[in-house]
Amino acid sequence: MYMMTSWVRIWFVVFITLLISNWQSFVCGEPQVPCYFIFGDSLFDNGNNNDLNTTAKVNYRPYGIDFPLGPTGRFCNGRTSVDIIAQLLGFENFIPPFATASGEQILQGVNYASGGAGIRDDTGMNLGARISFTQQLINHQTTISRIAQLLGNESSSTTVTDYLNKCIYTVGFGSNDYINNYFLPNYYPTSTLYTLDEYAVALMQQYSLQLSILYTAGARKVSIFGLGNIGCAPKEMADFGTNYTCVGMMDSACQIFNAHLVSLVDSFNDLLPDAQFIYINSSGMAATGFTDVSTPCCSVTDELCEPMEVTCSNRSEYVFWDGVHPTEAYNLITGGRAYGAEYSTDAYPTDIRGLVISNETDSDHQARPRQAM
Repeated sequence: MYMMTSWVRIWFVVFITLLISNWQSFVCGEPQVPCYFIFGDSLFDNGNNNDLNTTAKVNYRPYGIDFPLGPTGRFCNGRTSVDIIAQLLGFENFIPPFATASGEQILQGVNYASGGAGIRDDTGMNLGARISFTQQLINHQTTISRIAQLLGNESSSTTVTDYLNKCIYTVGFGSNDYINNYFLPNYYPTSTLYTLDEYAVALMQQYSLQLSILYTAGARKVSIFGLGNIGCAPKEMADFGTNYTCVGMMDSACQIFNAHLVSLVDSFNDLLPDAQFIYINSSGMAATGFTDVSTPCCSVTDELCEPMEVTCSNRSEYVFWDGVHPTEAYNLITGGRAYGAEYSTDAYPTDIRGLVISNETDSDHQARPRQAM
């Protein structure tokens, strides 16, 4: 694991900020790929939960305090990591949530992410309504039908598939399958039915089927986010009473899950024609250079910010915005390094920028050299 000193973090944030600004100013809104589709949980959700009967929604202040549109349903003070990636891909506007996406805007992609969602359909039921990965895939089929109509009645299914093949897809699930499933024995029996190793295998079996459905629907360039160190979240440390020390059992679960995920990426790339799946090493992006890495920036009840409460003023120095979600400052790091790896361990076997380049120079999908994680 590589550690970033404070000045290196500052340099990297400035570099990414200037890069985003440069593309938005001079590329004239022309994205590097035709569309960007996003599947995931609250780390990526940008408003899909706003009208659901759930405790996992944040369309109120102080959420969005640093976002141009205010509180939109993002579980953050500002931009999420996928917002950063969308900007780095050259999109003039943020990718719209499925809940409100309409008209020609879906041609540039849709965000299906939902707070509380997981790989397992029952994950997050303790929070209320949520849109599981299975349902997000169903919603994506609706979008594909709409895209076919927008491209014209004369368009064949091959044309739509060719269009989708060139898009970038980001998928990020698993955190809730532990936080809001395995490690909640009062709600779920999973911890009595599976060891950590067995549970990771069971999750991978379902995840593999779901990702295969996404592939069959036209996805070829897929970036899959691994789990971050969820045991270091303020809520988990408080719940387990570890006194600002990461919960070792939870972080061990993440390591097991991520190891299986790397193997899954390898198998997809080896077995599926034209598949270009990559793994984003979220847990390997060390949170150094921040003043506070263990307490939330806002006042929290359980894990979310209390409505209308005053937050810390130095938000760029905090890793955590609330009890489990990162600040925009940290998302700038993870989103930037997912797009363009700072270290060889950030992404495998390439980064998102590598998927973009492959659109231009590698249409026959020549296998890329793989780096050991």
